Amino acid sequence: MSHHVQREIRYNFEFDHRIKACFIGAGGHAYRNVYPALRYAPVELAGICDLDLGRAEKFAKLFGAGKAYTDHREMLGGEKPDLVFLVTAYHPDGRVQATDLALDALAAGAHVWMEKPTAASLADIERLQAASAAAGRMVMTGLKKTFFPTIEKLKDLIGSPVFGRLTSINVRYPQSLPSPEDRADLVKMQSFLDHIYHPGAILNFLGGEIERAGYEWEALTGATVTSLRFRSGAIGTLHLAAGQSGGSIFERVEIIGEGANAIVENGSRLTYFRKADLPSYGRAASFIQPDENAALFYEPEHSLGQLYNNNLFYLGYVPEILHLTDAILSGTPISRGTLEIASEIMKLFEFYRRADAGVTTNL
Repeated sequence: MSHHVQREIRYNFEFDHRIKACFIGAGGHAYRNVYPALRYAPVELAGICDLDLGRAEKFAKLFGAGKAYTDHREMLGGEKPDLVFLVTAYHPDGRVQATDLALDALAAGAHVWMEKPTAASLADIERLQAASAAAGRMVMTGLKKTFFPTIEKLKDLIGSPVFGRLTSINVRYPQSLPSPEDRADLVKMQSFLDHIYHPGAILNFLGGEIERAGYEWEALTGATVTSLRFRSGAIGTLHLAAGQSGGSIFERVEIIGEGANAIVENGSRLTYFRKADLPSYGRAASFIQPDENAALFYEPEHSLGQLYNNNLFYLGYVPEILHLTDAILSGTPISRGTLEIASEIMKLFEFYRRADAGVTTNL
């Protein structure tokens, strides 16, 4: 199965059938990245809900929704949407607001697209799984990293004849882990919960389920280096590089196969080092490889007004929404952003919260 698939994008107004949807949340992230993505999806926005009515009304006018609400239950009952988008925040105790909202949407008979994090515990994800099964509706978490064209290309390389099996992987992402005494406090772990979904999604997408892990923690910045073994037999590291410069390359992913490797930097720059022999040591006069062995380099151009150089596309926002809307319209299940995948990421989160910090353990 190919994960990186070129597709011609249709605009919202070009779809003959659009899914009736409501949106809960009118914040800055949703304004920048999620509402604009609906311009390319088969969605008819019927209602927008936010605790701030004035804000909801402004969003409704700007993004073409029929009505603004402050009570999501009133909106769900009045509009009876087929799909609900959730981009919200946290409860005062650190729990994820969208978890409870998703349960209400499922009870109202709607599919759910929710921004990460899905929940703050495995128990909450199990509640969502039960409610999803009972309602016969899908819940998708927006794991945008797995929809980056570059990360999809890495997935397609793995297992291909020229790359071979995945033998090791390294993911580098700037995130601080609080001190051991603070890890039981969900409020103090909020930033970590919010961000572990990104590297966690990449590790799951490319490497599959993690079998065991152990890590070292650095107290000054909260950086960690985690060693991983996947059920497939591959090994890896997750370097949460707290302390790096704000002007640095933000993140880096490398996969290594059987004689080949590929690196993604900043999400949009991919270098694929195809199988090649080392030049004769001590005698080779040129570093240039034969064309058939030379590295391949992928990066979007930013001169033309194309969709692919728009962050809504190369950061995965539009593709992840289309993954769910395609599934709804075709009556097929989603394969990415599932509650089962969210559960695997939550296992990683709960691993970092354990009292036996740093001890190699089975997940």
